[in-house]
Amino acid sequence: MKTIISTANAPAAIGTYSQAVKVDGTVYLSGQIGLDPASMQLVDGIDAQIHQVFKNLSAVCEAADGSLADIVKLNVFLVDLGNFAKVNEIMGQYFQQPYPARAAVGVASLPRGALVEADGVLVL
Repeated sequence: MKTIISTANAPAAIGTYSQAVKVDGTVYLSGQIGLDPASMQLVDGIDAQIHQVFKNLSAVCEAADGSLADIVKLNVFLVDLGNFAKVNEIMGQYFQQPYPARAAVGVASLPRGALVEADGVLVL
């Protein structure tokens, strides 16, 4: 049985997907880009976008009765892998050890011209 997770504290879906889907104790988080949930506009700059991505993911985790600490797998997509160090630095402000498993992938483009996107899986 699956439960759809939705919150106004993260950007509304901009396509045919849910913010997250919970099956038993596992929550599958859809990708989040640096959209401000109130304005649905992309925040400016890579640092602000990375912060907004983690804030958005956090809001969806909370709507699922979890937190970023419950993420077991995180995928990060970057238009410029030169920003990998920034992701590590900023991620350290949102996650504590033990860190989740993670992949970082360079991509040609992301929705709405975003510079970074992340999705993940959490276990409650």
